[in-house]
Amino acid sequence: MNRLLLDARLVERRALRYTPAGLPALDFELQHESELSEDRQVRKVSLQLRAVALGAVTPAVQAMSLGTAGSFAGFLAAARNGRGVVFHVTEVQAQGAEG
Repeated sequence: MNRLLLDARLVERRALRYTPAGLPALDFELQHESELSEDRQVRKVSLQLRAVALGAVTPAVQAMSLGTAGSFAGFLAAARNGRGVVFHVTEVQAQGAEG
């Protein structure tokens, strides 16, 4: 199964574009920071992840202000250029702006 759930902040958003099939598409960047337990040791995790929203979920991401925290769900896929991965967001729930 390829399913990712991530609490993160929207830190960058590019211009709205359209796929050849006419779907709205929005490329953006997410920043995640947390403390997790790994083998009974606390580990600080910080990462920035490229993401894309396609179709119906696009307006929800477009409406978020930069710095807004949210819960994002979707799947990972190879980037179009073959370098790294992209988080394809299929669900989003905004939590509030950074203070």
